[in-house]
Amino acid sequence: MGVRVVDGPTVVDHQDGAAGAVAGQGGVAGEVAVMVSRLAELSAVVEDDAARVDVLAGLERLKAAAAAAQFEVMVRFAESQRAARRGMGFAERHALRGVPEQIGLATRTSPSSAARQLGRARALRCDLPGTFALLRRGEISEFAATVVVDETSHLDPELRRRVDARLAGEVVGIGVRRVRGLARRYAIEADPAAAVTRASRARTDRRVSIRPAPDTMTVFSALLPCEQGVAAYAALRRHADGVIAAGGDERSRDQIMADTLVERVTGQATANAVSAEIGLVMTDTSLLGGNGGAGGSGGGEAAELLGYGPIPAETARDIARRAADRRAGDHHDRDDHDRDNHDRDNHDHGDDVGRARVFLRRLFTDPAAGIITDCDPKRRRFDGTLARLLTYRDGGMCRDPFCDAPIRHFDHIYPYTHGGPTTPANGRGTCARGNYVKQMPGWTIRLVDPYRHIVETTTPTGHRYTSQPPPAPGHRAGAQPRAGS
Repeated sequence: MGVRVVDGPTVVDHQDGAAGAVAGQGGVAGEVAVMVSRLAELSAVVEDDAARVDVLAGLERLKAAAAAAQFEVMVRFAESQRAARRGMGFAERHALRGVPEQIGLATRTSPSSAARQLGRARALRCDLPGTFALLRRGEISEFAATVVVDETSHLDPELRRRVDARLAGEVVGIGVRRVRGLARRYAIEADPAAAVTRASRARTDRRVSIRPAPDTMTVFSALLPCEQGVAAYAALRRHADGVIAAGGDERSRDQIMADTLVERVTGQATANAVSAEIGLVMTDTSLLGGNGGAGGSGGGEAAELLGYGPIPAETARDIARRAADRRAGDHHDRDDHDRDNHDRDNHDHGDDVGRARVFLRRLFTDPAAGIITDCDPKRRRFDGTLARLLTYRDGGMCRDPFCDAPIRHFDHIYPYTHGGPTTPANGRGTCARGNYVKQMPGWTIRLVDPYRHIVETTTPTGHRYTSQPPPAPGHRAGAQPRAGS
């Protein structure tokens, strides 16, 4: 997703570096911008290897000190916003709403990450003064300070300060793993009962997650109680050992375990039979193969797998071939209603066992704007096909700048209550908190470029940030708009 930061009269692009940020900024922000600009020159100034090592060490301390300064500013900003909100009549439980979102936009992180950072900043500043002082002086890293915060999070403030005092003289000059061990040991000794409660509470945090990995792979993981994780892994390994012992299977043990996991979780007969709608977005030339090669009409294009990202067009075609339904051709020309009925009618047919059903959706992209612009059929609500269109266009992730959370809501940019239409141009996918925060005083959202669907967010402090969808398959940089666009 493209993101641009517009800060008052200053426009800062990710690609522009620090030089553009210096102009138009004054005060402390201007000083920081000058420091960033100066850092870019250091590598050319230092020519001696011994001096380079000294500079590396100094920069590491600078990183830590900068993190401490950032934490301090976060806490002061949150306190100021809270006081302002209480003055406006907000209840205490709502006084910090929108603060993590503003911090996230400023630090180029998601609102959830910013909220966690704010929590750590408050813990360091209020409950862990010794650790915070070490961070300010650059004697420990931000990672080490974060470890101390996390390992003492279950203690009350007074006990936390005692552990902090013990750690202050021992964490300098040791690795993060040893810092974690010391912090955990001292926290257990400070309050054994709280440590037991923490371990019990951690079981409520069990979850499953997925993240992209290189080469069209994903990491599918689960955070489980220790005995459950060990039992699940052992069961997969026993099954794989049995398959290998029986002979006739050329897969490795790891491959068998991975395939068995997919089969048992999905209920499929084989791991390749993905019987679900796959968000596979590609142009017609990519789907049909084009002329092949980087210079061909489709061979050099990338397809988009929703929830993962770009994949080679040939890989996308292979997914479609392996998992194609015997009636995929008929499905292509049916509308959603008829197709869904057809799928239900054929769900129990024996010859479909072990095979996947791939739904090919007609998604139209503008090669010049580089976004998905329409789909078939059209609807007037953000559900059904229209919701799928917004999901595909926005890459399945919240459209707020720097937020990587999955789409949970479909939002009218110009409010529906004010007459805003329910159209692709006036819609965007957001996470839940991204949709709610725009209802807070001082927040505005507007569409500034309908052609590229660039949306501008203005925060209560007057800072402006823009975002646009990720480039769609088939996008050609520098292409001219289609007639009528």
